[in-house]
Amino acid sequence: QTDFTYAAEKSLEAVVHIKSKIMEDEYYRYYHPFFGQGYYNQPTEKVASGSGVIISEDGYVVTNKHVINEAEEIEVVLNDKRSYTAELLGTDPNTDLALLKINAQTLEHLTFSDSDSIKVGEWVLAVGNPFNLNSTVTAGIVSAKARSINILNRRNGIESFIQTDAAINPGNSGGALVNTNGDLVGINTAIQSNTGSYTGYGFAIPSNIVQKIINDIKNFGEVKRAFIGIQIMEVNDEIKKYYSLNETSGVLITKIIDGGAASKTEMREKDIIVSIDGEKIETIANLHEQISKYRPGDNILCEISRNGKILSFKLELEN
Repeated sequence: QTDFTYAAEKSLEAVVHIKSKIMEDEYYRYYHPFFGQGYYNQPTEKVASGSGVIISEDGYVVTNKHVINEAEEIEVVLNDKRSYTAELLGTDPNTDLALLKINAQTLEHLTFSDSDSIKVGEWVLAVGNPFNLNSTVTAGIVSAKARSINILNRRNGIESFIQTDAAINPGNSGGALVNTNGDLVGINTAIQSNTGSYTGYGFAIPSNIVQKIINDIKNFGEVKRAFIGIQIMEVNDEIKKYYSLNETSGVLITKIIDGGAASKTEMREKDIIVSIDGEKIETIANLHEQISKYRPGDNILCEISRNGKILSFKLELEN
């Protein structure tokens, strides 16, 4: 029988409560005996709540961008009730991630796990602060990988979520998804629900994407994105028949963009991408997840299927 106590104890101290404070104008109507009806403005502090994960002993904290929004002040509350004002180091709207820094040392923190190696059916824990209930742990399994649910609604949005049935509710956003070793496999981001509350599935950003985005913000102050230089489409039975393909899965190259990385190789239109650096590619979400781990100038090995034959191409990614 799986024991979750070690993972829970390890992660509870590293997951924090985040309070994002913003001043909003609130207008009130009044009646003056000489000048008649008028309005006055009384700025009011609004507080949004979410979760975050400490990823280093010196106070780096990762959370969701939507937890921060346009906050004028960010408060980070540790599990032992210590409170800090956080500095916002940077955000990435395309993955809904944000990096904070608090002035503290020797903090309990989580270690990144390789999210590519996590398997469907594996036990995971969601740790966060749903409904302002501090230090809440729920358990479930990995229900699917590389899920895209069109929640970011951005042209360059990267959605390749880990889907889990561990209960995730409002307030869990930015919290940790950990394996039974207590290592970080994802940042909980969204639920799919008609009511806004948990109805079966939650979604987390894979740790490999998180680690790359956070390292970019720390080292460069911005996210460095790499591109292959292609237009693509997922292969299904209809696409297979239309293009007379041999495959029913993978990502079809419909156009090689002039001057892009792929144009400097022998890759062609109607090639099907089947793997990147040994990681199998079955969907566009798969491809986005793998490419998001690299920076411009990095080299990758791209395997493609052409007329039933597997060919390998090494290419240098570009911005």
